[in-house]
Amino acid sequence: MTVAPSRSLRSSAELIRAEEPVLAHNYHPLPVVVARAEGAWVEDVEGRRYLDMLAGYSALNFGHRHPALIEAAHRQLDQLTLTSRAFHNDRLATFAESVAALTGLDMVLPMNTGAEAVESAVKVARKWAYEVKGVPADRATIVVAADNFHGRTTTIVSFSTDESARAGFGPFTPGFRVVPYNDLAALEAAIDETTAAVLIEPIQGEAGVVIPDDGYLRGVRELTARAGCLFIADEIQSGLGRTGRTLAVEHEDVVPDVVLLGKALGGGIVPVSAVVARREVLQVLRPGEHGSTFGGNPLAAAVGSAVVELLETGEFQRRAQEAGVLLRDGLSALVGKGVRGFRARGLWAGVDIDPAIGTGREISESLMREGILVKDTHGSTIRLAPPLTITDEDLRMALSTLETVLRTGSL
Repeated sequence: MTVAPSRSLRSSAELIRAEEPVLAHNYHPLPVVVARAEGAWVEDVEGRRYLDMLAGYSALNFGHRHPALIEAAHRQLDQLTLTSRAFHNDRLATFAESVAALTGLDMVLPMNTGAEAVESAVKVARKWAYEVKGVPADRATIVVAADNFHGRTTTIVSFSTDESARAGFGPFTPGFRVVPYNDLAALEAAIDETTAAVLIEPIQGEAGVVIPDDGYLRGVRELTARAGCLFIADEIQSGLGRTGRTLAVEHEDVVPDVVLLGKALGGGIVPVSAVVARREVLQVLRPGEHGSTFGGNPLAAAVGSAVVELLETGEFQRRAQEAGVLLRDGLSALVGKGVRGFRARGLWAGVDIDPAIGTGREISESLMREGILVKDTHGSTIRLAPPLTITDEDLRMALSTLETVLRTGSL
């Protein structure tokens, strides 16, 4: 990484201490203060370098400061950044056309964050149920999966099964039915004439990169089509090249009615999300019924369009497939040597560490001290999601460092 030295006037320790009294404590980050980054590498304020094996939970699929994305942002910054949707802007049509073509769907509702996309999809599904399916007013239900993670807004945590996300935030929004993930029989039993949609992650990221059985996504598609309800695929983490395909549902050749995109759609530069759907679905929205001041802003549209251009080449999907083989082989060699098991698809893996060695947090801290950044999830599981631009050499180094940490127990 060829970047200039950091010019921070305070040390990492000082900056961490300074956050304590003024920043809400809704995160428990690793004690590293990133000041600069390029590609798959970041640098803290003291100049120490770390390999980023998390990539902003897939927001940085193309690495830090990808030249094409930075160029698109700079170019747009010199022209126009915001109009609100009170007016048209010259970037939005191209963005919507490219996202619709990329997903094979018809219309786009641009938003900002992933949670906004999910909330928007909930509203759209309910309105579609009333106006198109004929569900009686205020009776629509949406079926979701246990151990889901779709965001942290009040409605979304209403159908979470993670008590740390729910405790203290009630009363909760009604209208959701929770079934076990990867259980088609339970899903079928939960669907009835009031069902507006089934909302699932094709791969559950926060749960530990949980990959359903082959045929599950096809089964969801068949059940929803037969029942006359919508299939909403939350591809906010799994989409845009992460699993070796543009969308994770493509591993089973499935086309949902609605696809939710976010994270990598903003190229790690600006928050960009989108609800992408069949025309019949998104046409239920009329002026004044939903909106966002920043949704579809010219800067976001310019960066999002540049992201789609990168994906249209197929280069990043192929890279995730090829490097994914290296990742799986490396993790397979660690099973029984501190790794109890893992789940991987493309450049995305959930790794279950032997609890006798340490918790996920402890392993993450040990790897940080060795120059590798990962993030823990539940218990002793860590997640690996490096930028799709990572080199084979860097990926091997990360796996070798994990092996060393597990062997030496350097906690």
